[in-house]
Amino acid sequence: MAVTEITVDKLTDMIRVAAHRLSKNVEFVNSLNVFPVPDGDTGTNMSLTLASGVKNVNNVNAKTVGEMTKALAKGTLMGARGNSGVISSQLFRGFAKATEKKTTLTAQDLADALTGGVQTAYKAVMKPVEGTILTVAREAAKAGNKAAQTNNDATVVMQAVVTGAKRALAQTPNLLPVLKEVGVVDSGGQGLVFIYEGFLEALNGQTSSDEYVPDDQEMDEMINAVHHQSIQGQLSTADIKYGYCTEMMVELNQHPEKGQEFDYDSFRNYLNDLGDSLLVVADDEVVKVHVHTEHPGRVFRYGSKYGKLDKIKIDNMRAQHDDIVERQAQEATKPQAPAKFGVVAVASGHGVAELYRSLGVTEILEGGQTMNPSTEDILAAIKKANAENVLVLPNNGNIFMAAQQAASNAKNAVQVVPTKSIQQGMTAMLSFNPDETLAENAKEMTDSLSTVASGELTVATRDTTINGMTIKKDDFIGIVDGDIAVNGTDRVQVMTDMITKMLTEDSEIITILYGVDGTKEEAQAVADAVTAENDDLEVEIHEGDQPVYAYLVSVE
Repeated sequence: MAVTEITVDKLTDMIRVAAHRLSKNVEFVNSLNVFPVPDGDTGTNMSLTLASGVKNVNNVNAKTVGEMTKALAKGTLMGARGNSGVISSQLFRGFAKATEKKTTLTAQDLADALTGGVQTAYKAVMKPVEGTILTVAREAAKAGNKAAQTNNDATVVMQAVVTGAKRALAQTPNLLPVLKEVGVVDSGGQGLVFIYEGFLEALNGQTSSDEYVPDDQEMDEMINAVHHQSIQGQLSTADIKYGYCTEMMVELNQHPEKGQEFDYDSFRNYLNDLGDSLLVVADDEVVKVHVHTEHPGRVFRYGSKYGKLDKIKIDNMRAQHDDIVERQAQEATKPQAPAKFGVVAVASGHGVAELYRSLGVTEILEGGQTMNPSTEDILAAIKKANAENVLVLPNNGNIFMAAQQAASNAKNAVQVVPTKSIQQGMTAMLSFNPDETLAENAKEMTDSLSTVASGELTVATRDTTINGMTIKKDDFIGIVDGDIAVNGTDRVQVMTDMITKMLTEDSEIITILYGVDGTKEEAQAVADAVTAENDDLEVEIHEGDQPVYAYLVSVE
């Protein structure tokens, strides 16, 4: 059912469900932690921050959306922990600013509020880095605003936000080299995706307003939790330039030194010279600081000039990292319990494989056109996934039956999603939800396949006549959803014509993967030609390194 008006109760539902969803996925988000921010656990910090916001909302009997978001912003600011928690609090602070005079929200109001959150968060970060939670938040808001221009259903807008966030998350390794080095997506961005998925769940009416009410005991348990999996062990302790994660809260105007009136820019600039990963957020009453430094004492002394210090904290990140490495070495000798979900995808090309892993695929089975894996190969990959439930993406019509045979012979629960191309497999992964059942995921991922058109560009190996076209050996041919659609001798023109045939009035995003026989420059030339005719289209270009097809294209 369409939601054209978000009431204060509905928005409260959204926040509570988002907090609940994030809390259930804390360990997964923590497992993605990577330099340059190894201070504590991203998932824990974000979850505690949002939980603090929920507690404050629960204590305020808000009558309007504006009153509710003000309470949320205050709660998340006061409870913000770590870099990711502070940035999250600023996303909600900007959301609150955009909605402070609202009684209810329209779909456009929702999109505008998410944009406001992005603007506030970017201002709070001294040196914004692309490939982080900020990137995910920005691209998600852009997708939501685009949807709001043509639809007044907040559910549709939020679905666009979630899809945009997932797409941006998948690209974070390409923007931040350290993520690509260890093969993970940004942990803060992943946490934000869970939050937005919670918003969408609530809008769809899947939960009630009492879904998540955090208590002090739960929050204490989260703070003291021991996390057993992290990719930090893949990096060196020596890589940490500033060894102390330092946080403080300054209660302004509480006995400041004479002449030390608070000025945000001067305050932030001084601290910026003491380290990195600096965040300074403030309202009329408090300033919250997070910085990595070698001199925590200097940070605290400077803060005390402007008011009373509260919630001061120092973490030795080098000792933290050494503990993680030692713990992981011990854990490596223990048998690993099966995960709830695993995903096996058949693909070739290291670029394609990296994209799939960034989308959540567990095992990549080398294969595809001219390299069809056997039932035994697929069964071995299913076993290697080490999961109670496994989804298989064959990504080729010739592999589908072998995948079904493997599924029927597996000892665990396995379902095959009937993907016929690499592009369909990527679209299917955007619909994957680890909190749903195997059957629900298989259905939703299968249903999503109808939203994508797949194109491949290759070279004709012989003369032929098909579909009324005369094709000569060595012609370039464009194949759309399994059928040859265009041919010619100019590769850029053939590919441009192929994409034009794939477009519909609902098309929004074109993704081009260039293979071993393609180039980024040629892909960009095609993108320029296509967008010259339709500037509403967005084009993403990635190195796929796939064989056989110089280019793989999806249109959604």
